[in-house]
Amino acid sequence: MANGLSAIFLHNRPALLRFLRARGAGDGAEDLLQDMWMKLEEKDLGPIADPLPYLYRMANNLMLDRYRSATRRERREQDWAEGAGGVMADPSEDIAIDERLILTERLEEARAVLRALGPRVELVFRRFRIEGVGQRTIAEELGVSLTTVEKDLQKAYRAMIALKQKMDTE
Repeated sequence: MANGLSAIFLHNRPALLRFLRARGAGDGAEDLLQDMWMKLEEKDLGPIADPLPYLYRMANNLMLDRYRSATRRERREQDWAEGAGGVMADPSEDIAIDERLILTERLEEARAVLRALGPRVELVFRRFRIEGVGQRTIAEELGVSLTTVEKDLQKAYRAMIALKQKMDTE
């Protein structure tokens, strides 16, 4: 059962969702709330004097971060296309062969971890994080509830965090 800031988040989730949609998050509002929930669960925050304004600031900051990332990505892709004479340049050409091997090995480890969680969790993670499909759309495609998709993502995130911690200690 949720307590503290998580409980306040859950109680005010519909209002936070409306806030994000009103600020222009659109279909990504659900995804932002999921990211927000994961951050709240991940961090051990102490007592917060005004928890509700804190949550609204957090939601707004996440939305701004996502907007800035998208803007930077578009600008970077445009710069690459212009630098390659209209042909997209491959940024991985600059990576040394040994670095590529390490990255390939790590990617395969991540794929194995996801496969071990089951085909639905793997599919949900891939559709959401890699293909950028919204959680509600994924739920409709699979014929499951939005909560099921959120729980599958939480399983995948926990597994990826554990894998990252393992790789960091190696």
